[in-house]
Amino acid sequence: MSPSSDNQFKVEQARASDDSIQQVHAQLLSQKPEKKDGYSMLPLVLLGVMCSAVFFGSIYMAHNAVRFDPLVVNEHAKREKPGTMAVAVASPRDLGKRVFTNTCMACHQANGMGVPGAFPPLAGSEWVAGSEERIIRIVLLGLHGPITVAGKDFNSAMASLGGVLKDEQIANALTYVRSEWGNNAPEVKPETVSRIRAEVAGRTAPWTVEELMKVGN
Repeated sequence: MSPSSDNQFKVEQARASDDSIQQVHAQLLSQKPEKKDGYSMLPLVLLGVMCSAVFFGSIYMAHNAVRFDPLVVNEHAKREKPGTMAVAVASPRDLGKRVFTNTCMACHQANGMGVPGAFPPLAGSEWVAGSEERIIRIVLLGLHGPITVAGKDFNSAMASLGGVLKDEQIANALTYVRSEWGNNAPEVKPETVSRIRAEVAGRTAPWTVEELMKVGN
């Protein structure tokens, strides 16, 4: 076979191969399913289901959620944690007992009876049950000289506590003393202590009985 004939044979063979490839490709395309026009309904259905779940879930939460109410919240907390105890707010009297124990009990004793011949009693004391104006002044600046308490005479000194205790602490301590050991006198307010502290701000000396008798009822 001549070279030209050989080349022509190769060209015809290559053309036949291309035709075969195109026929196979056309056959594959004819077997592929045609794409339908428009969009699939599945995404729209899923979106609708999700929107419905959010909508009805919001309605359920709005009707069943517990609104912020301290009493309701505390009740639920107790039921959820039966082993825990509710924290109670201490009363002025309870707070005053702590102040008395830390500051006053060494002299006036836990039973309020004081020390005979040295420190007067608070239980049954006319000074404790009497004018709060007087007893506040005694706690703020102290007392010295003779004094009669519950029919017994004393002649000692009480230290000033105004520089140690705050107004609220003094009020709480006096509230406790005036309601303990059989005493039944009204509560002392911190505002009253503040007012009296301002009135005696320029004084540093302790009180005498004669001075105190001019104050209050």
